[in-house]
Amino acid sequence: MKKIFSLAEAERMLPLVGRIVEDLVRDHQRWTDKVAAFELATVGSTVNKPDPMAELLQSEAQRLAKDIEGYIAELAELGVTCKGMDTGLVDFPAQMEGRAVYYCWKIGEDGIQYWHDVNAGFAGRQRIKPLALAES
Repeated sequence: MKKIFSLAEAERMLPLVGRIVEDLVRDHQRWTDKVAAFELATVGSTVNKPDPMAELLQSEAQRLAKDIEGYIAELAELGVTCKGMDTGLVDFPAQMEGRAVYYCWKIGEDGIQYWHDVNAGFAGRQRIKPLALAES
């Protein structure tokens, strides 16, 4: 069964979620850099003469990918969905006025200030009304 967060529960979870997301964003950038470097290194590589640097970069990218999968799984265990590995965007399943919504947060924001309908995504983010913030 899917976890449904009150705004207060999501806010209490934010310090832990924030640390995981920071690690995720950092390692996603490292992974992107390693993949780009690997692609450049493989230009001069052949099956008969593999480039040792390409093999090292590939190994590092694979390790980072495994770490990233672990961060996403950790968030999922908490009931939180990662929506942007590069931006640190996450959604907390919630209910608002009897309908399913997401509380939305990303790195750099002070607390959870936005929500959106389940089908709206980031473009549909709306500010949480002050009354809702006071009730949490």
